[in-house]
Amino acid sequence: MKIALFGTSADPPTAGHQAIMSWLSQHYDWVAVWAADNPFKSHQTPLEHRVAMLQLLIADIDSPRHNIGLEQDLSSFRTLETVEKAIRRWRNDAELTLVIGSDLLSQLPRWYRFEDLLQQVQLLVVQRPGYVIDEFSLEGIRMLGGKIAIASFTGPEVSSTAYREHGDPDALTPPVVAYIHREHLYKCQDTTKERLQLC
Repeated sequence: MKIALFGTSADPPTAGHQAIMSWLSQHYDWVAVWAADNPFKSHQTPLEHRVAMLQLLIADIDSPRHNIGLEQDLSSFRTLETVEKAIRRWRNDAELTLVIGSDLLSQLPRWYRFEDLLQQVQLLVVQRPGYVIDEFSLEGIRMLGGKIAIASFTGPEVSSTAYREHGDPDALTPPVVAYIHREHLYKCQDTTKERLQLC
């Protein structure tokens, strides 16, 4: 059984995250998804809201295989702990692949017990627009014994950061936009009077 492990800060989860999950569902037997606190980021929204938005995003995916699930109990401040939880859950019945965006590639060596992580799981890098895959970083990971591959997929040109900074609703799916307005998150991106009335 091939399992993709896809954690995201989901602040908020975007149409890009949804496209990645849809692609993963076509290439893996199970796609385990969770919202996490990233020690390299400051989050604008409490984790409970990010989890709720991620659940809406998953529910909105029309996957014929129905093989994408929110596995929030895998979430941990440290990726190694998440992977260890996944190993305990699936034992030897699964081949685990940790999915990361190309924007995180240069950060990897700073992750907690990174070399131990490489011994536990394979890595799959998804190309994000604006973040070139660094061949030097790839080679460094391989030299440490890491198994790393590049996805044959490039995520769409949307991001959580762009939404938080510019309020572009096209970056998000309608159910997530509705949740943000209902819960008054991100100040409802009320940069105009018209948007204020939506909040």
